[in-house]
Amino acid sequence: MAKPIMIQGTASSVGKTILTMALCRIFKQDGYRVTPFKSQNMTSNTAILKTGEEMAVSQVLQAQAAGVEPDITMNPILLKYSNEKRGIQLILNGKLRETINAYNFKKIKQSLVPEIKQAYETLSSRYDIIVIEGAGSPVELNLNKDDIVNMGIARLISAPVLLVANIDRGGIFASLYGTVALLEEWERPYIKATVVNRFKGDTSNFKDGIAILEEITGVPVAGIVPHINFSLPEEDGPGGAAYAPDDSLEEQFDLIAGHIRKSLNMDLIYKILETGV
Repeated sequence: MAKPIMIQGTASSVGKTILTMALCRIFKQDGYRVTPFKSQNMTSNTAILKTGEEMAVSQVLQAQAAGVEPDITMNPILLKYSNEKRGIQLILNGKLRETINAYNFKKIKQSLVPEIKQAYETLSSRYDIIVIEGAGSPVELNLNKDDIVNMGIARLISAPVLLVANIDRGGIFASLYGTVALLEEWERPYIKATVVNRFKGDTSNFKDGIAILEEITGVPVAGIVPHINFSLPEEDGPGGAAYAPDDSLEEQFDLIAGHIRKSLNMDLIYKILETGV
């Protein structure tokens, strides 16, 4: 059975997708069979696999970074805005199931848990490590009932969590502490470390900040990741094209992985993997 590690964020666009991709590449470089997993993704940027099934481009790229063929089990639930009618296409295991709205989804999402569990267990039987990406924030309190993408998944598969925040937006202490503080009591033990992403300047100037973050959140800071420029397809760009491996991206995957490896305490990351929740 695979060992899981989950990337959650204090908000959208804090770097969860890229950090997941980088860890997939790092674990691959270290000799492990690794795969990405995102139980639910909402995006119009999709790819059509060789099997004819549809999944999010972000999980396709993460799979390529991991050195494995994209498989629909890596993204069992895809929510895609419908161009033909008002609503959202619910794509389940790569195939269109129905067009829904937000209210419908709240009613049916718990019925999708067996599909998520089956997809995860399939991956777990094939790989050593599964790097799981959450969505948005785990403390959107009006949306969290019966969650199937953040803490609901962490609990379902007993996955330790790295909580990521974007310091470039400001408010790093409020975003990390506030997220931890708003978690339910049962959820907090899943957070094993935090990551400060997109730091501009000399990271040594943030030593006091690290100490403060560790004191107020009660967990270690696993790394300060400096801002880096890279060239990958936009996560929310236009999609629907047939998937084909793009060898020109290999250099970008290695660039990002090398940057993240230097920025994170990988000994701590491996310890979190080993000890779990």
